[in-house]
Amino acid sequence: MTSDIDPRQPLTHQPLDPTWWRQAAVYQIYPRSFADANGDGIGDLRGIISRVPYLERLGIDAVWLSPFYPSALADGGYDVADYRDVDPRIGTLDEFDEMVAALHAAGIRVIVDIVPNHSSDQHVWFQEALAAGPGSPERARYVFRDGLGPDGSQPPADWESMFGGLAWTRVPDGQWYLHLFAKEQPDFNWDNEEVREDFRRTLRFWSDRGVDGFRIDVAHALAKELGDSLPTQAEIDAITEPGAHPLWDRDEVHEVYADWRKVFDEYTPPRIAVAEAWVTTPRRPRYASAEGLGQAFNFDLLEADFDAGQFRTIIADNLALSAASGSSTTWVFSNHDVVRHATRYALPARNGSTAKQGRDWLLSGGTEPVADVALGLRRARAATLLMLGLPGSAYLYQGEELGLPEVADIPAAERQDPTFFRSPGVDVGRDGCRVPLPWTREGTSFGFGDGGAHLPQPRTFGELSVQAQDGAPGSTLELYRAALALRRELQTDETLEWVPGRADVLHFTRPNGWHVMTNFGTDAVPLPDGEVLLTSEPLPGGVLPGATTAWVRAAV
Repeated sequence: MTSDIDPRQPLTHQPLDPTWWRQAAVYQIYPRSFADANGDGIGDLRGIISRVPYLERLGIDAVWLSPFYPSALADGGYDVADYRDVDPRIGTLDEFDEMVAALHAAGIRVIVDIVPNHSSDQHVWFQEALAAGPGSPERARYVFRDGLGPDGSQPPADWESMFGGLAWTRVPDGQWYLHLFAKEQPDFNWDNEEVREDFRRTLRFWSDRGVDGFRIDVAHALAKELGDSLPTQAEIDAITEPGAHPLWDRDEVHEVYADWRKVFDEYTPPRIAVAEAWVTTPRRPRYASAEGLGQAFNFDLLEADFDAGQFRTIIADNLALSAASGSSTTWVFSNHDVVRHATRYALPARNGSTAKQGRDWLLSGGTEPVADVALGLRRARAATLLMLGLPGSAYLYQGEELGLPEVADIPAAERQDPTFFRSPGVDVGRDGCRVPLPWTREGTSFGFGDGGAHLPQPRTFGELSVQAQDGAPGSTLELYRAALALRRELQTDETLEWVPGRADVLHFTRPNGWHVMTNFGTDAVPLPDGEVLLTSEPLPGGVLPGATTAWVRAAV
């Protein structure tokens, strides 16, 4: 380690605060697409280290790193071959320590992705399972079953993988293994104590290296009910009772997280965790309980249209849920799995869902329907400024601070996401939101790295780059910087009060006289009395135009 700062110190210039996460601004880094220091076309830890000043100036409280572990990249790094190491293409453990130290020195905490439902098929345990044969302790770490039919040539069940195709793959000795995702991602058997103990070891390994928290991938998938006779896919699809699904969101999964909580609480301050759990809203608080992970992603705004009524209902419901669970809610518009919200908001809603429209738009190569790029960015800026005024924590995805759109026209030969290859004509995958960031106006990869980028960047990225927006009045980057700085100053307790008014306007106040007002309509509306602190767009005539948010401090 080249730094003399100890990465195990949570922060070097801020007091220990066990509640820091409750209203934190967390910036997601997809390491392979953030910054490439060695010029091999893939982002790396050294690249992240070089951009710590940028992250510090942005004003975030923490970074969340998507997987950086050794991986064959069958699923963008979510096929983990070794949970306690760094992919050599991304860096080394020493560089990881240096990165944590640099971020902590800048007052930025570190959250890392943990992928507990499945490993890579290259993981030493899975290779041992293949070699050991049926009935062995090695196979008991995963979900292996005999096939059906006289010769076992039929899968144990007709279950479908999340990435398309069958969720079972046969091995040479005739048994089948379960993979809810790609065939290169065999599911662990979480009834196995050896699996549970190994993940305790992993959590301690990274906590001991100074990591402040964990994002838990598909947190609702670990516990499975696999009896002697497996249900068909049709029978599974017909299940509606909460907690009754054999593969998802089972009550038993919370026993795992209660055990993890004991590990988190071994540290001062306790390590934090946030669940990626795509579950119904009433089921979410269990993942966010103080006895479990402590926080869970709320994807409701991510799935909503740019609509005042939808936003208000979602905000009110989730603040009530978080109050009941004792946690704080989370807000997110974009991440590495979905169409970027600047593009979703550029499209007309289809069947009440811009999220679905975004997926269909990708299938057309971004041509049908025609995206209103300017309107999409305007709405995205307004929505984000509203979100940053809400109680709770805000999760931001790299590049949204630049207003980056989804890249729809990636040639088939250059795509990487397994969903593209497993679902031809149905889903083009998630590569469009994972295109490497532009840092400069020009260059072979707009400053991402000297060796180009692992996914093609559009020519328009130059004028959206950090260099183009840095210091430019009204730029999206400067809006994010100003909003995050003001948010840190204005943030107070986790409450708000709605101000009645027009149906197409959301207006609420925070306890310190901070007004947040968003006009979802087209007609301009008057602002509340007070000092205008920040707006997502200019205010012609001193009134709030459509698709615009304003922060106002009430006059004393």
